[in-house]
Amino acid sequence: MKKFKIKKGDTVIVIAGKEKGKEGKVLQVLPKEEKLIVDGINLVKKHLKPRSSGKAGQIVEKAMPLHVSNVQIKDPKTGKPTRVRFELKKDKKVRVAVKSGAEIK
Repeated sequence: MKKFKIKKGDTVIVIAGKEKGKEGKVLQVLPKEEKLIVDGINLVKKHLKPRSSGKAGQIVEKAMPLHVSNVQIKDPKTGKPTRVRFELKKDKKVRVAVKSGAEIK
């Protein structure tokens, strides 16, 4: 199990695949599978059967997980995708964007 530099609530940009260039907020991180679920990205239509008699079935859109290697954090200064590194500031470990040096909250 790996520890990620991307956390729930971060804004990420997809850098590979059919959704390349789109951005969204991370809803859930799945560390065991090395994947994450991003709001509005990688949506699939799921067909649900009617659960009881008299009710109709339905089609719902569901966000499926993306591999961590296919996304990068959005740089707070430039708005472009960037890698992340950790730095010690005032005895606290903080995430910093590699391209601009801006701290990621």
